Amino acid sequence: MPRFSVIVPVFKVQGFLRECLDSVLDQSYRDIEVIAVDDCSPDGCGAILDEYAALDPRVRVLHLPRNVGLGRARNAGMPHATGDFLLFLDSDDTLTPGALGTMADRLDESGDPDVLVFDYARTYWWGGTRRNVLAHVLAAAEGTFTVAEHPEFLDLLMVVWNKVYRRAFVHEHGFEFPPGYYEDTPWTFPVLLSAERVAALDRICLHYRQRRQGNILSTTSRKHFDIHDQYERVFAFLDSRPELTSWRPCLHRKMAEHCLDILAKPDRLPPSDKAEFFRRTAALFRAHRPADTAVDADLRVLEGSYALYRVRRQAERGRREIARRAAPVRRSAAGRIRGGWSSLHARRPLDPHLAVYSAFSHQGVLGDPGAIYRKAREIAPHLRGVWVVRDEEQAALLPPDVEHVLPDTLRHRQLLARATYFVNNVNWPALPAKRPGSVHVHTHQGTPLKYMAADLLEKPGARHGVDVPQILRRADRWDYSLVANRHSELVWERAYPCHFTSLRTGSPRNDALVNAGPEAGRAVRARLGIPAGQTVVLYAPTHREYVRGGHTDRIDLARFAAGLGPEHTLVVRLHPGLATGPARGTGLTELHRRGILVDATDVPDVEDVLLAADVLLTDYSALMFDYALLDRPIVLHADDWPAYTASRGAYFDITAQPPGHVSRCYRELAELFATGAWADGESARLRAAFRSRFCEFDDGHAAERVVRTLLLGEDGWLPPETTARVPAPASGHGLVVSS
Repeated sequence: MPRFSVIVPVFKVQGFLRECLDSVLDQSYRDIEVIAVDDCSPDGCGAILDEYAALDPRVRVLHLPRNVGLGRARNAGMPHATGDFLLFLDSDDTLTPGALGTMADRLDESGDPDVLVFDYARTYWWGGTRRNVLAHVLAAAEGTFTVAEHPEFLDLLMVVWNKVYRRAFVHEHGFEFPPGYYEDTPWTFPVLLSAERVAALDRICLHYRQRRQGNILSTTSRKHFDIHDQYERVFAFLDSRPELTSWRPCLHRKMAEHCLDILAKPDRLPPSDKAEFFRRTAALFRAHRPADTAVDADLRVLEGSYALYRVRRQAERGRREIARRAAPVRRSAAGRIRGGWSSLHARRPLDPHLAVYSAFSHQGVLGDPGAIYRKAREIAPHLRGVWVVRDEEQAALLPPDVEHVLPDTLRHRQLLARATYFVNNVNWPALPAKRPGSVHVHTHQGTPLKYMAADLLEKPGARHGVDVPQILRRADRWDYSLVANRHSELVWERAYPCHFTSLRTGSPRNDALVNAGPEAGRAVRARLGIPAGQTVVLYAPTHREYVRGGHTDRIDLARFAAGLGPEHTLVVRLHPGLATGPARGTGLTELHRRGILVDATDVPDVEDVLLAADVLLTDYSALMFDYALLDRPIVLHADDWPAYTASRGAYFDITAQPPGHVSRCYRELAELFATGAWADGESARLRAAFRSRFCEFDDGHAAERVVRTLLLGEDGWLPPETTARVPAPASGHGLVVSS
């Protein structure tokens, strides 16, 4: 029999679930079982749970046939528990290191109490942590006690997850969770009032995640009316236990405070329902008011009307507003003009046939937005696509038939105010208020290995100069996030805690790779001036956060090119963040001029460069995920992996799950190419495993899928059945083993 049964109800938390489970299973205290209850979650949670259960015998998974809600999911897990104590852990929260061991020690010291109350800290999406403000209550309690001896324990947050419960005690009293919101309320009050022996642990054992968006109780809904039924259950419990009658004034006050708090929060109740909520709260207040008990001054509002309540609330807001306006806000004349134009055009209806595109901060018809634009012109020519490009110089590079607009112009503002569709692979830098009916499609820039957006808050060096809150405010506009694999889906939902729908479309720009034949690679080689029959080694290094400027020479390019031999051509593609920096001026440009290598950094479409290569050599560039679609060898040069992950952070250890052979120093790298091991059977085995994980949704129809489902509204569209594609070799002659 384990000491702890950890019950984890799971629903739509795939971005946080692994962190939650790891925080339990990686505890040094091992005498536990985890009962994970999949509450019919529509995302990838069920598969994640099954994966963990297959790897750790302490994990058992229950898959519920229908969604029953948080409380009933916990109920479903309890009959399967065999531990001495129950711990209910929400699946987006985490235990702190050493928490279970400390709990076990405290339980032993206190002789297995009915309930152990421990401390927690709120962790915020922006990186902040705040300890429970009533931690002193825990510190002051010694030994075991009842809440009658320490009534201040009822002032703690009335939640289920900051306590462990003796299983026999729970079973003896028949405690269970009711349906609906606020299900912790009719559990926690009866449990604490019934417990004959309570102990406290003055230690932060749990991190309570404050999600930027997605918290159930922060969702505007009539379900917040459930609070009235939950307190009816609390009072029914008191009625069944006459010896607890003395607690009625306390619980009556807490009920009123709780309901008024819900009413006051702007994000809880629909405005049209607030009057009804007030009246039901007032009725509950009257029905359960203890006789001969004075009403606190701040609760007397419940003895009046909703109109009077609103007057008092407005007076309070007025006082706060006067204080806020003490320092005048000055607006520029230009800002007023822009606001006027935005307001004018916002009064006109959206143009259902207008789509605005941008890629890589207005650099042209590129990437996923470019692929979607080209497919829309092919199959939906009635849609008008307009590209935002950064300046006249960039506009001059566009094909003559591509309509464009420059940022911060009158026409730009007019288009933004009327467009229905917005497609971009970075956040739009500045837009008017999002209009109802507009559709924002975010394509991203590939599969993420390194930390992104909100996850950068854990890496101060990497986020230097990055305004994460602003990034997320702009991401709030997204309606759809395109993903090429489940890994990306999990990461984007975690890194961008916003309200959007993930679409498993594949990457539109990678249709060119999936659908390419052998002629595509030969045509690109010819444009790059690479002789026929050469084996092309593409080197694509990424940006470093731990060095100034982001560039460090990990490889002596001249030496490496010479070592490859005369039948090989080394092609270099720098990270976009290095393209205009010193990386080229410190040798790359000169090596290109002398014909020692080919600098392909300025080739507009990176897909062309990938098609030309027989093998990709990279460190940690996201291009490896795209290149894997071609099923050609990949070599990972990871000589500074510890430094890279320490400075930037990574979502998984790419050296442990690589797409091919891994070199840790130049000698190992040179040997891989000298012996031909870069293209051996082990390389193919590693690549196959990598492809199965990261090439899941790329089928060559991604761009059409986006156009038909999002721009044309063809729900349920499926591509025509085709035979499985075999990726074509780059040069048309298969892999050439180097000598």
